[in-house]
Amino acid sequence: MPLILQITLFLGAALILVPLGKRLGIATVLGYLFTGIILGPNVLNIAQDSTAITHLAEFGVILLMFLIGLELRPQRLWQMRHSIFVVGTAQVLITGIVLMATTWLLFQRDFSASFVIGFALALSSTAFVLQLLAEKQQLNSTHGQQSFSILLFQDIAAIPLIAVIPLLAGGQSSHHGIAYFAAIVATFSGLFLFSRYVMRPFFRFIVQSGATELITAAGLFIVIAVVMLMDVLGISTTLGAFLTGVLLADSEFRHELEASITPFKGLLLGLFFMTVGMTTPLDLIVDTPLLIIGGAVLLMAIKATVMLAVARYFKYEWGQSAMIAACLAQGGEFAFVVLAVAKSEKVITQAIMDPIILIVTLSMALTPILFWMVNKWLVPLFEQHVEPEYDDIPNQHPPMIIAGFGRVGQIIARLAHMQRIPFTAIDNNLERIDFVRKFGGKLYYGDATQPELLRSAGIQSAKVFILAVDDVEVSMNVARHIRLNYPNLLLLVRARDRYHMHLLKDLGIEHIWRETYLSSLGMAYRALCLLDVPEQEAHDSIELFRDYDEQLINEQQRIYTDEQKVYESYRNFLAELEHIFESDSKNFEHLEPNLQHQPDVTSVRNQQLKDKDRLDEINVCRDEEN
Repeated sequence: MPLILQITLFLGAALILVPLGKRLGIATVLGYLFTGIILGPNVLNIAQDSTAITHLAEFGVILLMFLIGLELRPQRLWQMRHSIFVVGTAQVLITGIVLMATTWLLFQRDFSASFVIGFALALSSTAFVLQLLAEKQQLNSTHGQQSFSILLFQDIAAIPLIAVIPLLAGGQSSHHGIAYFAAIVATFSGLFLFSRYVMRPFFRFIVQSGATELITAAGLFIVIAVVMLMDVLGISTTLGAFLTGVLLADSEFRHELEASITPFKGLLLGLFFMTVGMTTPLDLIVDTPLLIIGGAVLLMAIKATVMLAVARYFKYEWGQSAMIAACLAQGGEFAFVVLAVAKSEKVITQAIMDPIILIVTLSMALTPILFWMVNKWLVPLFEQHVEPEYDDIPNQHPPMIIAGFGRVGQIIARLAHMQRIPFTAIDNNLERIDFVRKFGGKLYYGDATQPELLRSAGIQSAKVFILAVDDVEVSMNVARHIRLNYPNLLLLVRARDRYHMHLLKDLGIEHIWRETYLSSLGMAYRALCLLDVPEQEAHDSIELFRDYDEQLINEQQRIYTDEQKVYESYRNFLAELEHIFESDSKNFEHLEPNLQHQPDVTSVRNQQLKDKDRLDEINVCRDEEN
């Protein structure tokens, strides 16, 4: 079958089966593997000769190595140095040694084969884990960030592991000994000089020419040229691609290279996984189910146990340690790459590689189940702890109390501190409180909805109360309590949106600041000025819009309760926005002449503007609703 026809069939099958698998909750990597299994000799036997496709698919691994090197910017590595190099090193070394010993004891393999198998299985699936965490919206959690750091180190560790395989091959390989490493050092030095004095000026030349589409061609040309050079010198092509990426990691064209090469990497890497699936004998599961299923379960148990112990040693909480262990319990795509290199160097045989590939694939398929079980059943057991008691706030009679120490509360507190105005700040986020206290700040842990805590904070003698909490329900509860029990206290409230503001106005609160409203006006003013609108006209437009918006709010105050009364998290955002745009288009033209004839709105403001020396910003000190 012609190569172009085979590639067309593979891509067409992937376009159908991979998205279908995604809808069923199957990771993309597994989708490619299953596609290869279906197209291979095990099922449909469409591609009888996979040699040509395998050679093409190897470029996916090469581009993956290049992009990994491109991510290893020195400043990023330094910022994450402990998580990457300390925790990551411990995980890879301990897991690799345990798996190597297990392989040697159970299967009586020689040292070279046991070493390669053990450390190849110690690597987890970067693509699989990151996708799983992103789907669960846990990528920015503590266990998500720690898992990412360890995966990054595993990606780095795969490079020396691939490089050392020719040494393990001994006399069977021509790539070994001191000469091999001397060639690596010499090549790396030459590539460093080439990237500094040839590659980067060459990229600048392309960008200055205006033919930016050639950046993709230049990136592919550099990678392929380096790979050919490595092949001629007898050095690992994947190692050469990785070194090239590292040399360009701090280049100003790194983002353009990454954006242009990533689509090719994704397609070719998917083709690589399909060839792995195509060459995987499914009859092994039927013939040796205990080996395959038992091997996958044993692999996940060993990796999870080691990772749990490592995480606990580095003082992570039990729940976080369990989640990290669940994330990294499977084998990864680099096991396929490492084992393929080991097979080509005759360190292992195809008979050894086939069951390991099935074990890794099955471990990846079982990971979502393990993740769900740990998250659903194990983590709640670890997190059963007594809630910390609220702080005893000394009643120092401060003139200002700040409830909520997030983005808004912090800025207000900093300005008050600059003016040496004493205040008491309250928040219920323990991590935030610990961070502020670490630098000597005074922030108390408590619930602003508790009347006893407000009294201990000195609300009876306070002059101003800043209500800056993010939660709308909490904000309304505190506002109702203050308006009922302390009607003379000046209350300044942060509102999440227009609906929240309407609720606050119903309580008779006058000083309300809608979140992002003033910053949006300021940004709009600057955009108008940059678009050559005169500063006076831009300022007048902003202030005219504010007057119109305030009048519209007052009109809507009488009717807003006819709509959805229970606040839901922005479910009516689009409908509200459409209604506002329609109101803008219908009413603004009729409102503008009336507003322009009001001396207290336009003429007075213009007179104030004439007295100013500069017109750099809108009047952000003016209350929105007054």
